[in-house]
Amino acid sequence: MRTSGKQLALDDVSKQIIELLQEDGRRPYAEIGRAVGLSEAAARQRVQRMTEAGVIQIVAVTDPMQLGFHRMAMIGIRTIGDPRVIAEELTQISELAYVNVTLGTFDILAEAVCESDEDLLDLIATRIRTIDGVTHTEAFLYAGLYKDLYNWGTR
Repeated sequence: MRTSGKQLALDDVSKQIIELLQEDGRRPYAEIGRAVGLSEAAARQRVQRMTEAGVIQIVAVTDPMQLGFHRMAMIGIRTIGDPRVIAEELTQISELAYVNVTLGTFDILAEAVCESDEDLLDLIATRIRTIDGVTHTEAFLYAGLYKDLYNWGTR
C-alpha cells in the first residue's frame, strides 16, 4: 500500500469505520452501520471506496513462524541514484513483506520473511545485491517478535 498520491478525504464516520475494522476485519456491515449511524449499504459503500482508494486493506494477519517461515529480518539497503526506482523493483520480490524508502543511514528498509537462513542468504546475495544501484545491505535478524499490531486507529 503506497502512501503517496491523491488522498480520499476522511470524515469522522469513515475514521470510526476504519477503527471498527482494525478491531475486527470480519465485522458485518450491518453492525458497522449501526455503530456509526449508517445503513448497511452505506457502510459497505464507504468501505469499498476506502479500499479502492488504497486507504485500507482488509487482510488476514498471520504468524509467519506457524506457517513455516522461520527466518525474518529487516534489511537495510544503501543505494546510488534514486532509491525509489530500486524500491519499486524490490516490491516484485515475494519474500519482501515491507519496502520503505527512508531518509536515514539506509536508503531503503525491507522486511524479509523466509523459510530458512539459507533462503535469506540466497535472497540477499542473488536477488537484492544484484540489483543495479544497490551498494550495501545489512540484515537485522529477528530473534523474537514481541509486538506486531495494526490497530493504531486513525488519530
